[in-house]
Amino acid sequence: MKRKYLILGGAALTLAAGGVGAATAIGGGEESEQSATGAGAERATAAALAITGGTANSVERDSENGATWEVEVTKPDGKTVDVRLDERYGLVVIEGDSETPDDSE
Repeated sequence: MKRKYLILGGAALTLAAGGVGAATAIGGGEESEQSATGAGAERATAAALAITGGTANSVERDSENGATWEVEVTKPDGKTVDVRLDERYGLVVIEGDSETPDDSE
C-alpha cells in the first residue's frame, strides 16, 4: 500500500514538473530571452562593436533573418540598434531596436 502512494506521488511530481516546463516553453515572449555568455558571445560582441562602435548592452542567440547572434548596441550617437550576426560572426543586418522610442521627425 505504501509503495502505491510513492508511485502515485512520484507520477504527480513528474507531471507537475513537465507542466511547468511546457508553460515556460509555450509562454515565450521577452521573458524567455536570455543573455548568452561564453566565448561565442564574446566574439559576437566584439564583431558587433567593430561594425558599429559604441557599447554593447546585451548579446543573445537569435534566429531572425537567418542570424545566429543578436547584439544590442548603443552607438556613439546614442541610438540603440540590434546587430544580427551569422554563425561566422558576419553581419546579417542592423536594425533599429524596437524597444527604443522612434526619434524620427
